[in-house]
Amino acid sequence: MLRRTGFYLDTRNRKLMGVCAGIADYTGIDVLWVRVAMVMGTLLGAGFLVLLYIVIGLMADAKPDALYAGEVDPEDRAFWQKTRAAPSRTIREVRSTFRDIDRRLRDIEASITSGNSRLAREIDELRHS
Repeated sequence: MLRRTGFYLDTRNRKLMGVCAGIADYTGIDVLWVRVAMVMGTLLGAGFLVLLYIVIGLMADAKPDALYAGEVDPEDRAFWQKTRAAPSRTIREVRSTFRDIDRRLRDIEASITSGNSRLAREIDELRHS
């Protein structure tokens, strides 16, 4: 099953197994900084990072080709990264956007269906002409 919010190895932008590129894609952080953090963590004695890297590289799925096609639109990519990082905040933002759209539609509907006497008079004059 194809999930846009899942973690995938980024095999197209990989250096070794695609773990750092996958983390960068998942979080929206630049891949250079993820790689620098990985190297620094390894050099500073966090040897478990190498083991963790290998385990993630072996267990995680490669990013499906269908998801690479969506990367053409940066707005779409940013939306899905934001959704992965904070799904509840994204849901609140989408609901807020829909409430705003609904309010604007109600305003438009009210102005069109309101008892505009001048408009009604002009329509009547056009009908009787």
